Amino acid sequence: MPWLFYHNEFDPEEDEPTLEASWPHLQLVYEFFIRFLESQEFQPSIAKKYIDQKFVLQLLELFDSEDPRERDYLKTVLHRIYGKFLGLRAFIRKQINNIFLRFVYETEHFNGVAELLEILGSIINGFALPLKAEHKQFLVKVLIPLHTVRSLSLFHAQLAYCIVQFLEKDPTLTEPVIRGLLKFWPKTCSQKEVMFLGELEEILDVIEPTQFVKIQEPLFKQISRCVSSPHFQVAERALYYWNNEYIMSLIEENSSVILPIMFASLYRISKEHWNPAIVALVYNVLKAFMEMNSTLFDELTATYNEKKKEKEREELWKKLEDLELKRGLRSDGIIPT
Repeated sequence: MPWLFYHNEFDPEEDEPTLEASWPHLQLVYEFFIRFLESQEFQPSIAKKYIDQKFVLQLLELFDSEDPRERDYLKTVLHRIYGKFLGLRAFIRKQINNIFLRFVYETEHFNGVAELLEILGSIINGFALPLKAEHKQFLVKVLIPLHTVRSLSLFHAQLAYCIVQFLEKDPTLTEPVIRGLLKFWPKTCSQKEVMFLGELEEILDVIEPTQFVKIQEPLFKQISRCVSSPHFQVAERALYYWNNEYIMSLIEENSSVILPIMFASLYRISKEHWNPAIVALVYNVLKAFMEMNSTLFDELTATYNEKKKEKEREELWKKLEDLELKRGLRSDGIIPT
């Protein structure tokens, strides 16, 4: 029975949503309520008797609706309530926090994650500076772990927007955010890797040079692994970073650190990769590095070739030793000591 129940469950990535049969009637209710909230005569001081914490909890539960039309209206309703009821704001944020934590660590199922993140994008935009500790904690403890969920593609655009909003508010959060993304970097799903690379580029677009220096080493070790990926789209997406003018300026300022991290992967791919499009992109990156720091580039090329020759010599000696061993076995039937 549990197996049957699991397989009959709605999968937002695979299944068509079940549309609410009574939607024409429900839509009228939502329309009326939104106009009521937006009315110039609306008085929150009177309405708070009815629009209270219990009401908000029930409203948030409705976000799990399979019908995207209903979730869209709910988004507007919650946004209006958040704007007009100052006393409910902290409670709304806390309950969204709880929904996300349950989603990440328990159920991995909630249909309204994208809509709630969209509302949060506006809320984060309005945060006063300096950011409160609770807001920073929400970023690190809730938004970053949301990247681990299997259905990330359904809400990734909204999630990335929220992350960037936080970093534009407080650039000092850049290091914990990037380290968090690197910690949760996908190991087996190339589609998710491409999403992570896209989000990282959005973050690098707003990063301050002082923050970039703090994370450049672990960041480019990961980018080097992505460039070496056998999956064409992952390698291509990573190499596109060198088409971004601002990222290129950051790389150029720190080429003495980044070039040694990237060089071996790039040089190997330029000689061995099966895909001509990737090889062409790699040649462009190598050319850019050579123009940035020709002295270091020449040193790394010489070191790489020397190591390669050394490795080839070791492999040749190993083959010769194996050959001698086989000859010894054939000639007298015993292993020579």
